[in-house]
Amino acid sequence: MKPAIRQFLTDYLGEVVVGDAAVFAGAGLSIPSGYVDWRELIRPLAEELELRIDLETDLVGVAQFHVNANGTNRDRLHKAVIEAIAPTNPPTRNHELLAQLPIRTWWTTNYDKLIETALRNAGKVVDVKSAVPQLATSRPGKQATLYKMHGDVDRPDEAVATRDDYERYQTDRGAFTSALAGDLVSKTFLFLGFSFTDPNLNHVLSQVRLTFKSNQRRHYAVFRKRAKLPEETAEDFRHHSLRQELIIEDLKRFNVKVLSVDEYDEITEFLEELVARYRRRTVFVSASAANFEPWGKEAVTKFAETLGRQLISSGTRLATGIGLGFGDALLSGALREIMRSDSSIEENLVLRPFPQSGDPENRTAVWKEYRQEITSHAGVAVFLFGTKEGDDGVISAQGMKEEFEIARTQGLAVVPIGATGGMAKELADLALADPSQFIPELGADGPTLIQGLAEHTDDLSTLIQPIIAVIRKLQEGNS
Repeated sequence: MKPAIRQFLTDYLGEVVVGDAAVFAGAGLSIPSGYVDWRELIRPLAEELELRIDLETDLVGVAQFHVNANGTNRDRLHKAVIEAIAPTNPPTRNHELLAQLPIRTWWTTNYDKLIETALRNAGKVVDVKSAVPQLATSRPGKQATLYKMHGDVDRPDEAVATRDDYERYQTDRGAFTSALAGDLVSKTFLFLGFSFTDPNLNHVLSQVRLTFKSNQRRHYAVFRKRAKLPEETAEDFRHHSLRQELIIEDLKRFNVKVLSVDEYDEITEFLEELVARYRRRTVFVSASAANFEPWGKEAVTKFAETLGRQLISSGTRLATGIGLGFGDALLSGALREIMRSDSSIEENLVLRPFPQSGDPENRTAVWKEYRQEITSHAGVAVFLFGTKEGDDGVISAQGMKEEFEIARTQGLAVVPIGATGGMAKELADLALADPSQFIPELGADGPTLIQGLAEHTDDLSTLIQPIIAVIRKLQEGNS
């Protein structure tokens, strides 16, 4: 992965975590889903005018010419929009990845419904704003706001498409540019599939630049490096490559940093890494202790409290089912650190105490659903101790093994702490026997790290820093 993209992942993830990230989606984000770009959308209109669309650079002008030729009647233009944007096209993998992140602010010039569909598929409440009156109200419980500044396929008569529309934009839809200017000042944007030829966005960027001069907020844009087309001459290729370089240089005026990729697949790769890093901020701790030998209850309790405190202080979000003999102390340490730092309990803890009542025959199924739900919040799972009372005394907890299997199925990185014994020791042995299957996220150092955490210690406190170090390695990624 390119150094610039690695740095972007770190910086943008920080904005995601504090709620200051935004996405601006252009036509390029929708094309892989089967939609056409603006040039292809108006190709039938150009043919009616006997214009060769491939020679045109002013596509908004072509749309205007068609309206002019039809006595200002926009019926064919509206039909072209509706026919080009089928409502059943599914979101792309990139839409799905972005929708998994807690990004609350979305902007687009697209008419399609891919963004809102992806967000709703991710279980989020979306407040869609495609007309000025909608800006004055907010949907209760919204988790994301989508601004469709050029309109929506459901309202083709209001779509911004012609030169007339752009000339009247400030009068008819100026509230959108005001809202966008505010977000450009307060949020860090990621521009995807956008060519920066839209005059409305350029106007807003210019106003922000003139207001904040050398103190503009950093934004990011992804460009695919211009490749030579099959029938393109060397001279034409050089022209287009040079023009792209000049656009990238010009965007520096607005503090937009361009991330260059050679292939579009690279975008999916770094978005997958971004989602993985975000999820790994939350660590699920699976632990249960039916006895405390050979360390004693006081030592295990102190270890649990210190681990809970250290996880929170390192910026990690803790998810736990409050396991027997360990969970209460772990939670106590975490809460003590949250109160000390005056931070939010909701932002730092995911608590899912296992229900103990109910029909014992149904409890197994209920607990499995519980385990699947709690692990879905995390990107790393740590396994400690793992013992319970059996008919013949203390035995390994099979529930922990089930949590291990669920975690791997859901793509979590697993960290079994074999030194604590019980099922955790069995899971560490399993991981060491096949590192490529169970601990690939830890890279080449994985076996050494897990082996180090599997060696017996008389002092449990010596495990704290190695555990935090492994978690930090996973959170920072290996790319």
